[in-house]
Amino acid sequence: MLDSKYLNLHQQLLRSFIDKGRILNREEIAALVDGVDLAIQALTDGGLVILSQSGELSGAYPFTMEARMHKIKINNQLIHAMCALDSLAASPMFGRAAEIESHCCVSGKPVRILQSSDGGIESVKPGDIYFVIDWGAFSEGTICADSLCLEMNFIAGEIQAEQWLNEGRDRREIFSLPDAVEFSSRFFVPLLISGDYSLK
Repeated sequence: MLDSKYLNLHQQLLRSFIDKGRILNREEIAALVDGVDLAIQALTDGGLVILSQSGELSGAYPFTMEARMHKIKINNQLIHAMCALDSLAASPMFGRAAEIESHCCVSGKPVRILQSSDGGIESVKPGDIYFVIDWGAFSEGTICADSLCLEMNFIAGEIQAEQWLNEGRDRREIFSLPDAVEFSSRFFVPLLISGDYSLK
């Protein structure tokens, strides 16, 4: 279990994305905890943050500073999610309406999802969107952001979703959007309201 001061720092990193549209910088972290390097190392070891090649913080699950396919407009900020599932978590985590912009991982068609402040799906374009996971992308010894996250996407259309599933039924899974929101909420909301940190 991480020290409570590091858990609190992770929560502040998450809130920074919503409040500032970015992760906290080292100076801002230093105002919250003593020993910035120690704190960053503790969060990295706990699997809660990712670092850039230069060793600076570049993401705090489920958000990243890296430009990715899944973008979230929330609280007048534009932020990037590490994967499609992560993008669905922002609204229920912070109790704010959100707009997700992404693409179908098969056709490349634009995907737009509006969520209410409780995370509920208000509208989707096109009207038939699924969340999909290829569990085969998981790889021991790599961080989720660089492996499984890259195979957590949206697919537009039931026929395309079924075709995608049939290409690898032993490792692939499809979720409706409401089920995916529930999945993401169970996974990420505890990061802000309790000490239930189990991402690694």
